[in-house]
Amino acid sequence: MVQAVTYSAFRNDLKSYMRKVNEDADMLLVTNTNPEDNVVVMSAADYDSLMETLRVYHNPYLLDKVARGLAQVRDGYVAQHDLIDPTPEDDR
Repeated sequence: MVQAVTYSAFRNDLKSYMRKVNEDADMLLVTNTNPEDNVVVMSAADYDSLMETLRVYHNPYLLDKVARGLAQVRDGYVAQHDLIDPTPEDDR
């Protein structure tokens, strides 16, 4: 649920609100007297994630690839794999 705070309260305690947005992974609605001036504040990580999701949804190839993967999981076509050690054998 998005928390709402007035512009004045946000301005007076900016650092605390920024910390809360980052720690809670939630958005903050900053309201003003004129509703057209309202803004939403979110963490940079959440913004990046949202933009990546939109990029996938707007790319038919990627969207199809995700849909096919979900269908495979739903139909039980899954396999477990061990993690690959990224360190070259010479450096071990």
